[in-house]
Amino acid sequence: MIPNKYCILLVKNKHKDRDWLPTALIPYKVSVVNDLSEIQSVLRFNSIDAAILDLPLSGIQDFDSISLVRSQLSNTAIIVLSENEDEADLQKAIKFGADEVTVIDDSSSCLRRAIVSAIERRRKFDYGKIQESENAKWRFLSAATFEGIILHDRGVILDANYALAQMTGYKVEELIGKNGYELVTSESQQLISQNILSGNEHPYQVTAKRKDGSTFLAEIQAKTISNLSQNIRVVAIRNITERNRIETALQKKDNLLKTQSKILRKLGSSRTYIQGNITQSVREITENVGLNLDIKQIGVWLYNQKNSELTNIDLYNCEEKKHSKSITLKKQNYPNYFAVLDRGQNYSDNVVETNVVRELFKFYIATFGVASVLNVPIWLRGNVAGIVCFVYSDDNVNAWHQWKSDEKSIAISVADFVTFAIEASEKKAAQKSLQQSEAQFKAIFERSSIGICLVDIRGRIVNINPALCTMLDYNFHDIHRESFANYLCFENNDVELYKQLMLGNIERLEIERQLLHKNSHKIWTHLSISLIARANGKPKFFLAIVEDISERKETELQLRESKEAAEVGSRAKSEFLATMSHELRTPLNAIMGLSQLLQQEIVGSMNDKQKEYIDCIYSSGVHLLELINDILDLSKVEAGKEDLSLFPLQVEDLCQYVISTVRELAENKGLELSYTIDKKADLCVADERRIKQMLLNLLTNAIKFTSEGKVSLQVIKLPQGIAFRVSDTGIGIQSHHFQYLFEPFKQLDSKLNRQYEGTGLGLALTRKLARLHGGDVTVESTPQKGSRFTLFLPDNEFDEEKEINKWEAKVHYLENDIAEKNNLTNKRIFLIEDDEHTGRLLQDYLQTIGYQVEWISDGKDFLEKIRIFQPHLILLDIQLGNFNGLDLLADLRKIPALEDTIVIVMTPGKDENSRHKFIQAGANDFVSKPIGIVKLESLLMQHFT
Repeated sequence: MIPNKYCILLVKNKHKDRDWLPTALIPYKVSVVNDLSEIQSVLRFNSIDAAILDLPLSGIQDFDSISLVRSQLSNTAIIVLSENEDEADLQKAIKFGADEVTVIDDSSSCLRRAIVSAIERRRKFDYGKIQESENAKWRFLSAATFEGIILHDRGVILDANYALAQMTGYKVEELIGKNGYELVTSESQQLISQNILSGNEHPYQVTAKRKDGSTFLAEIQAKTISNLSQNIRVVAIRNITERNRIETALQKKDNLLKTQSKILRKLGSSRTYIQGNITQSVREITENVGLNLDIKQIGVWLYNQKNSELTNIDLYNCEEKKHSKSITLKKQNYPNYFAVLDRGQNYSDNVVETNVVRELFKFYIATFGVASVLNVPIWLRGNVAGIVCFVYSDDNVNAWHQWKSDEKSIAISVADFVTFAIEASEKKAAQKSLQQSEAQFKAIFERSSIGICLVDIRGRIVNINPALCTMLDYNFHDIHRESFANYLCFENNDVELYKQLMLGNIERLEIERQLLHKNSHKIWTHLSISLIARANGKPKFFLAIVEDISERKETELQLRESKEAAEVGSRAKSEFLATMSHELRTPLNAIMGLSQLLQQEIVGSMNDKQKEYIDCIYSSGVHLLELINDILDLSKVEAGKEDLSLFPLQVEDLCQYVISTVRELAENKGLELSYTIDKKADLCVADERRIKQMLLNLLTNAIKFTSEGKVSLQVIKLPQGIAFRVSDTGIGIQSHHFQYLFEPFKQLDSKLNRQYEGTGLGLALTRKLARLHGGDVTVESTPQKGSRFTLFLPDNEFDEEKEINKWEAKVHYLENDIAEKNNLTNKRIFLIEDDEHTGRLLQDYLQTIGYQVEWISDGKDFLEKIRIFQPHLILLDIQLGNFNGLDLLADLRKIPALEDTIVIVMTPGKDENSRHKFIQAGANDFVSKPIGIVKLESLLMQHFT
């Protein structure tokens, strides 16, 4: 009977609905019943060839159903569909009357094969019964069978059929009377004896011997029949050599099919396609296929818009497990190859021997190193969009590989997946449909590790994802339809924020709030709340993304406490430095000012010895001022308040300046001082004052710690910047001391404090200034042989306009040196200075050069005294004990009659960047302490002329 004419009875499972089952049964005439009691009504009108039962095989009722159907359909093939893979249950179903038990895998072809197999076996079985009932003779059966059959008594062959004779190479007459054990090997003889003794009637395998001595694999099944006084043993022998070979091949093919099926299922379940990234999708396809198939490479080429080029978007090397890209193929260079591909034909052949692709020989040999390739077209909307190319894995470039149907099948599937990837990419680029958006949102909603909550406009929780349930320790049903406000700790302005969100004034609401945990404690969360609108634009839902930030908040609290402690320390440090700066500079005002007055012999002439002492006093004051400036500079850099003025500088000029500055120090110690400059190192971009300061620190240190030999400066141009190397032949440094070398106020050995003067600030300040430039200072040293310090500065960009504007602002009031003093007489100066020495010094000096000076030490009755004295200029100290100089300045500028009076403020430290602050407060200019005589005279002439 033709399989397509089979009549099938389908008994449906009440609990399952197999969508694929009706499709699988399309070729047959199908009758469907929902209950076993309906079978007889179907039999009245139809002859049934096979019955299909969909059963879980999970209870005795399922096996009773099989038995009941067998009783009603004794001559009908029964096929059971089940998801149960337990071997015992499957065998039990056979015992209860099933001809075939098929484990469901959604495969139509597998089901059809099972139907045909079961029907044919049932018919053969029925046929055997009929023959048996007709008492067919033994010889007819033995001659008709393809199996070898032996009747033997205690090993002696009583009879054998022609099939056995052919199998063993004997004649039937030669076999009769022969000992059957001679037909198998000695190992198999022992196996046969064991089975006879155990009464085993199941098939088992032995190694049989032919008459010529050759062997073959055979399957034996035997049964003992009692006949009068004899126990005759009937033995069926099958040559299973070919069957075994076929089973091995089938097993290999089945493994391959399972592998391919696994690959396809994995690719089919991948979410990479949803992302719409064609490159990532193709890489995932090629990698999954390449790692599981016996191929060398797999590539994907796509056409351009004109179909004139094939561009490789991914080429995966399965041996090296690497992705790459190959060359683009142009139609003009490969016309025959493109003609084959344009027709949408699969192509697989030896590149060398085929005329169509002979033009590709050089390409494939050069690119892949092989000759056998398989090309499958990629179809997109009815047109060829590109190709998938399999390259066979073989070290012999001349080897030819016969591509099998399963390989072509997987290649076609890969092409289909690439098509899917292209479509997904195009769809992503064009727009996301509502269905896709909902599916993606659901996936994200369910699997997200961040809490998500959907709240309606009335504030009731519509949906909540597992992550948020876990976060709050509630299950879904506990809080579904509850008010979200019950779990949220509101703050004062929250209502206004939600109103702004509802009005559309803000896109989303980002806030940090506490949520109530089930055990009554609160957890800190970051809430991102946005609106989901209806089609008409009106708000429909609030979408709240909730992130647990409890750990971050705890860390923030610790950081805040640390920050507050650091700020307290920083303030204490700043106050200390400011106090020390003021306290140190105040006596310096008197020391340096009086020294300058005495040097100019304003109060009388001096002898040479007195001049020598005065010069010593003044130089000591200058040295002390330099130390104070170093401390303040270091503090300023550490606080991040140092503002560099970057300009292109001539390296030659810098070197000449610093070398000339320290030359006298070197000569005094008898040291050789030199410098060399790389020809490529002509310019560097840096703050001129700071780079001179850094180089001078390094050079003076080198000279200080070198008693004999030489000190050199070498400038080298590097690819990333410029390096200044200061080398010496001094005492050197132990390597374990390098870590302390650049720490402030550190000298490496307490003995050095007595032997070499200094505060230990120079190198610390130099490194910080270098890093402020984006560079660094490094050291190399050998004890007793010398050291080499390298100052590296990167190639910084120079913003000419910005830096020039900054420079002009600094020198605006210093451009003109007014020398004319004729009109200074009878000018009145009002001096407010709380330090007695500084005040007396300034008063004496100013009076000496012709000014009228009124000096007060505090701000008491400040405005009243100003009105009485009517000064032309006011020298105002910013720090006045219980008074603030800026407050006095502000009071002064409130009086119209005094608003034009010139005010020069005196500050405790040199800070050019504070100039704008003082000018904005109402001052005309400022001068830093200690006040130099030349500087003071310059300011007075500038404002009085």
